[in-house]
Amino acid sequence: MSVLRRWRAFGSGVGIEIAGAPGVESLRIALVKVSSGSVRVLDQMVVADFEHHAAGVWGTEYSGLLRKHGMGHVAATVLLPRRDVIVRQLALPGVEEKDLAAAVGFQLDGLHPYREEDATASWARLSDGTTVLVAITKRSLLDHYRTLFAEAGIRISGFTCSAAALYSARRLTGTAEPAEILAVSAGDSQIEVYGESASRPVFSAVFSTVFDGDAERAVAQAAGELRLSEQTPVHRIGEIANLADTTDDAPALASVAALNSACPSLSLPLNLLPEEFRQTSSRAAGVPAAILAAAGVLLLGALYYLPSYQKEKSLESLNAEISKVTPAANRAVELDKQISTTRQNTLLLDEIRGRSKADMDVLGELTKILPPPTWLNLLELSRTQVSFSGEAAQAAPLLGTVDASPLFEGSEFSSAPVRVKDGEAFRIRTNRQLSAGPAVLSKLDTKGIPAQ
Repeated sequence: MSVLRRWRAFGSGVGIEIAGAPGVESLRIALVKVSSGSVRVLDQMVVADFEHHAAGVWGTEYSGLLRKHGMGHVAATVLLPRRDVIVRQLALPGVEEKDLAAAVGFQLDGLHPYREEDATASWARLSDGTTVLVAITKRSLLDHYRTLFAEAGIRISGFTCSAAALYSARRLTGTAEPAEILAVSAGDSQIEVYGESASRPVFSAVFSTVFDGDAERAVAQAAGELRLSEQTPVHRIGEIANLADTTDDAPALASVAALNSACPSLSLPLNLLPEEFRQTSSRAAGVPAAILAAAGVLLLGALYYLPSYQKEKSLESLNAEISKVTPAANRAVELDKQISTTRQNTLLLDEIRGRSKADMDVLGELTKILPPPTWLNLLELSRTQVSFSGEAAQAAPLLGTVDASPLFEGSEFSSAPVRVKDGEAFRIRTNRQLSAGPAVLSKLDTKGIPAQ
């Protein structure tokens, strides 16, 4: 099956990776050609800080690059920033394809912290037949990027995530063996790790170089999640996708996205772009439109020779009126969309601003009530709960201390306290006294911060 899959893999594709820190993001663009599983990178381009430059300018440069290689008809596959995509895996053994959407939708609300109306999700079943890969992002973010690419005149076939693209690329190029794989892509501000193992079909995570340390620590954490042996080699992203023409990780992810663009039928159908906005790369897709256009010309010719002069004049008058009001109607629709997006963003900012005070009150209360020498190494805040772990001389009295606070109730140990060198290690979960609202998870991961 792997050999047949490689012989079916052919075509040309364009991949775009949105990379960089928020506010100074760049577009990494790669053009590839696939033939019988062999991949050749044709060209690459980088658009630095694209959001602060005129879309028409870099859109023209992009169009010129595609025309140079005869790929003006190709629609690009876009990799969203890994930090903006939540990647989850669901084990759904025995679920048939016709019931898959309902099964995933039943669990979807518990997989992300966004409001239901502001979340966009897509999923695909992996080759093991029991695992479903789910990707979730904000609808407002997707609309923002979609609008920018439309202004630049760039045809987009879909938005996806690096985990789905790398999983597809390994199998498309016939590099899915060995079964255990671990790859790292290091950037200026983050380290992205991808892996596969018998215990986890897909692993994808991003680590901040500021808070999470260097690449060695990220690899160690990923290997632990995948349960890999210490002898498992660590690869570069380009190596696991058989991209011999790439010299570093930066263009490799864009080239991986281009592989999905070149062979969409052999890739995971995980696409966060709504179907009504997807564009196709096929040259044959224009044939029906050409046929309809020719039919319209013939019909207009027939009408021209009709003996009824009055009907012809009425038709011309009606078309002229439609042409006058169409631009105004299109502008009104676009303004409505922009107003709606701005309103949603404003409401979200107001909600986040209000929640910051409540979260700081929780931090201050814990600092006040936990007796020294108690110290915490992990604190998780959600809308309704607080979970924290650390070390204390005695863990048992902490439940009463926390419940005595007017901000908490129903405290309990998430796991039994463990005796350590200078006391007891504990993990406590308690309920917050907050008003109802959308669930937003904020996580502080620090080491060795004293409670007081």
